[in-house]
Amino acid sequence: MSVASAGLGVHVVGLQKSFGSFRALSGLDLDVPVGTVAGLLGPNGAGKTTTIRILATLTTADSGSAWVGGHNVADDPHSVRSVIALTGQYAAVDGDLTGRQNLVMIAHLCRFSRAYARTRADELLARFGLGAASGRLVRTYSGGMRRRLDLAASLVSPPRVLFLDEPTTGLDPPSREELWGVVRDLKAEGTTVVLTTQYLEEADRLADDITVIDHGKAVARGTATELKATVGGDIIELRSRQPSLLEPAAALVARRAGAGDYAVNLLTEAGSATVAIPSGSLSTVDAVRILDAAGLPMDEISLRRASLDEVFTTLTRRK
Repeated sequence: MSVASAGLGVHVVGLQKSFGSFRALSGLDLDVPVGTVAGLLGPNGAGKTTTIRILATLTTADSGSAWVGGHNVADDPHSVRSVIALTGQYAAVDGDLTGRQNLVMIAHLCRFSRAYARTRADELLARFGLGAASGRLVRTYSGGMRRRLDLAASLVSPPRVLFLDEPTTGLDPPSREELWGVVRDLKAEGTTVVLTTQYLEEADRLADDITVIDHGKAVARGTATELKATVGGDIIELRSRQPSLLEPAAALVARRAGAGDYAVNLLTEAGSATVAIPSGSLSTVDAVRILDAAGLPMDEISLRRASLDEVFTTLTRRK
């Protein structure tokens, strides 16, 4: 184990990867302590899936270093594969086999005994609420059932590090909640989980630490609360039936609150604008007085805490 990666389930330094002229990763750094859930957020094309594929030994980096479970991804990929599991964006299960047959087959491929394969399959089917459907062909399963079976398959050989690449895509809210429960259980058992997601609520509720990736590098990292504080802990929302007033009003509020221009998000078609400001820098009454004095009256002014969605939008718009 590398001294640098001691105590870390995942340790990444300066990872770079290009596909032709497209730079997918531009010096990404990432640390995930053992037994925690790390969320990777970023717009499409930011480099999230490329990062997961490199860490799971499915592709190689052009430069930089990465360790998973204490093993160097480039120098010892076989050892990395022995301690990880990956659930991709789409369920990779065989529709012509039953749910139980899928899990038993994977156990056999992992060279487990027949007795262990049967026992482990039954344990996982029960854990994911698939016991009653275990004898049905998977092609008859709903999308949520197939997704749960896919995650169960990744746990046939209990991993030390689990990569989940947008695992709840296409799931209904109850199925999403069930999968979140499984992730929490895995964390409690000491599994390190790296989660990419487009659902910001998912990262907010599951991740101990969130890394926001944009243009192939980390642009921010911290807990959900810390990230909200970095871009302005409060949000002032302005509404007006005169869209032309929104931009100068939002810019004035941002300036008086000490926020940068990037903090302003104009939604002129909806007749509103939001401004991310430092916590406690302005009250609603302050904003009303400032805008009235400037001849920029609004129909509605409200103050609230920032959401992770707004943090994401602000951070990935800076460039």
